[in-house]
Amino acid sequence: MTMYVNTGAIHHLTLTVTDVDRATKFYTRLLGFQVAMMYGPRALLSNGEVVLVLTPPPDPDRAISDDTFNENRVGLDHVSFSVSNRDALEQAVNLFKEQGVPHGEITDLGSDVGIYILAFRDPDNIQIELTAPYS
Repeated sequence: MTMYVNTGAIHHLTLTVTDVDRATKFYTRLLGFQVAMMYGPRALLSNGEVVLVLTPPPDPDRAISDDTFNENRVGLDHVSFSVSNRDALEQAVNLFKEQGVPHGEITDLGSDVGIYILAFRDPDNIQIELTAPYS
């Protein structure tokens, strides 16, 4: 008898956001996601590999007024999307500068890990990373 559930890649990721339209524009304009469909008040986006669902709070009566994301709460810390190489990170830095999107520096996590990362935040303060492998 199998003692664990054999899982595969992430099927979809759902983010609770304060403004679905604003978040949709952010993820489509900057990260190349496309709107796959609207499902009630939710936007289902896809980049061909990941389905990203943007949803308002499931219980508006319990939503915290003027809330923003904080990775110090239990739950999500950040989301990381893969890019092909360090050059793609450099291109992202240039795009973010053009679009006025605050971001960190490209960080080399060292040869033991073998990746570079670039961190930034979405309109609800959710930390997003772009991750590139060593070439």
